Amino acid sequence: MTERKVTLRAERTGKDYRHLEAHLDKEGNLHIDGQDLGPGTAIVSDDGEYEWFETIDAADVPRLVVLLGGQLGEDVLDVLERDYTGTGSYELEKRLRESDIRVERSIW
Repeated sequence: MTERKVTLRAERTGKDYRHLEAHLDKEGNLHIDGQDLGPGTAIVSDDGEYEWFETIDAADVPRLVVLLGGQLGEDVLDVLERDYTGTGSYELEKRLRESDIRVERSIW
């Protein structure tokens, strides 16, 4: 079985590229992985690349679904794909920042 990935953002503006995707691992943890490339990363990166990885524990995924406007028991990837792609991906990031849902973050 192939792991399902949902592309939340794939934007190109001039020399800048921004990518964000989500997937669930075998344990049900939600992973949101991002990569920005280009001169727009200069504020945080000397080499033109900025990557980050966020993980939300499987136990918190049902709360996240509700926070995002989905129904309890609905697949989080379906909710993300339906309502949080393109410009909606920025709203996802805002809601996560403003919530009390624990998000483990790693930056490369």
